[in-house]
Amino acid sequence: MIKVNLKSGATFKDRWLNPYIHISNSPDFMEIEKKIRAIEKDMGIRMEDGVRIDYIKMDRNILATNLFYLTTIAIIAYMYFRNPKNRNVFNAFGDISKAKFTLVNPFSGKGVRFKDVAGLQEAKVEVMEFVDYLKNPERYKKLGAKVPKGALLLGPPGCGKTLLAKAVATESNVPFLSMNGSEFIEVVGGLGAARVRNLFAEARKRAPSIIYIDEIDAIGKKRSESFAQTANSESDRTLNQLLVEMDGMTTAQDIIILASTNRPDVLDKALLRRGRFDRHIVIDLPTLEERIQIFEYHLHSLALEGKPMQYATYLAHLTPGFSGAEIANVCNEAALHAASEAKVKVYNDDLMYSIDKVLGGTVKKSSTLTPSEKKVVVYHEAGHALAAWLLEHVNPLIKVTVVPRTNKRLGFAQYSDTNLKLQSSEHLFERMCVLLGGRVAENIIFNKISSRAQTDLKKVTEIAYHQVQQFGMSPSIGLISFDKELTSTKTKKPYSKKLAGLMDAEVRRIITEAYKRTEKLLLDNKDKLITLAETLLKQETLTYKDIEALIGPPPFGKKDLTKLEEFNANLE
Repeated sequence: MIKVNLKSGATFKDRWLNPYIHISNSPDFMEIEKKIRAIEKDMGIRMEDGVRIDYIKMDRNILATNLFYLTTIAIIAYMYFRNPKNRNVFNAFGDISKAKFTLVNPFSGKGVRFKDVAGLQEAKVEVMEFVDYLKNPERYKKLGAKVPKGALLLGPPGCGKTLLAKAVATESNVPFLSMNGSEFIEVVGGLGAARVRNLFAEARKRAPSIIYIDEIDAIGKKRSESFAQTANSESDRTLNQLLVEMDGMTTAQDIIILASTNRPDVLDKALLRRGRFDRHIVIDLPTLEERIQIFEYHLHSLALEGKPMQYATYLAHLTPGFSGAEIANVCNEAALHAASEAKVKVYNDDLMYSIDKVLGGTVKKSSTLTPSEKKVVVYHEAGHALAAWLLEHVNPLIKVTVVPRTNKRLGFAQYSDTNLKLQSSEHLFERMCVLLGGRVAENIIFNKISSRAQTDLKKVTEIAYHQVQQFGMSPSIGLISFDKELTSTKTKKPYSKKLAGLMDAEVRRIITEAYKRTEKLLLDNKDKLITLAETLLKQETLTYKDIEALIGPPPFGKKDLTKLEEFNANLE
């Protein structure tokens, strides 16, 4: 077979690289074939037995591309072996796959200890079991017990998950490798999985050891259910590698994995199963007793005018729903305020200032409200306060203020908590009445409404839908419960359009009934509403004691504020 290379200007190098017949790219190549066929005819060779001639056309860019790659490789190799200093550049590509963990020195004697973690009693007991196993493994192995492979710390932000992990690092006396979930993921594909492998390899070298992954939801999100969803392919690969390392064919020995997140609903089910995270430790917002402990711990570092325990109990009643981080911020803001006013000690008014600042922000001195707008805000907040004062099943009112704040809050009412874990339909209904009190007061006094109640209406709508769709508190809808995700607009509804219409109608009925109940309550006590609002307009802030002096004690008793009054009297 003869291949004819149709390439013009064939050089010696061309003939060496492609040993075919090289001819000029012109019509003369047809004459070559005629001569070959004539010779074959003279020699008696039949046409079908003749020499096969194929015509091929060379691409000019093929040789140039190959030469470019060969040249690049040669230059890199020359630089690598010519100067040893350049090898650090190439080693950096290997170092990028290493896990960027923080190694806590187990024998430094410094850091946070369990005694420094106020509250969280149940969580500390569970976590201390891991520490005890690492210190005394033989005691458990004799009984055939196996240490849990991992513990997942769940809870809202600022409740002490990371602080508890720091205490474990100090108390365990074993190597503690800490890493954030976002540090695994990079743009380079496969890098997250490589860092997971490297992290566990480093932990095995130091076994027994503890691995802590903060904000694990960054790599532990639910994997995509179809191959078409490739946006999170890197996260999926990283999660798959983490699952294998935690409980795969070769399980890690003497390695405990701690992780924390405030978004457990987005985590993959394979990550949450027993055998990987055997313990799910919920760290919720602190209760009244836990808030007392947290305040007492932080107040010990302040130069107080009085005993920390006295202030701790008082402040704990004033801060329902505060997290541990917010309580620490309250104490710090009080000290900063006292220092800014050149005080020698921190007083009660500094602590009250700090609570208001954490709740609503810094006081906005340059208020842009007109007198008419100010009056609307005053009556709106007075409507909230009066409804809470007169109703039975709502949290006790502590204070109402209309001082403008920097976070766009023109005023707010502060309530104490009742430490109720379960709420009846009466509690939820009267809570809706309190939220609607501002809108009702505006309508009664001014015969018109404003946009002030937007946030209140959102909360009222949410409570009403929860009663109908999740709590089964609607007689007309029945005992049904749908998860919040199933009722969102992003998913297909698990119920018919007819049932959806019935639920919407029931929600409107509940809200309308709450509005009418609140309207009747405030109309019957219109004189108290006006007295409360006009005094609030002058003083801007009214405490429980001030409100009681204006309109009398609440009709259903002082609830749990008796102790609060006692502490307030002692401070005065």
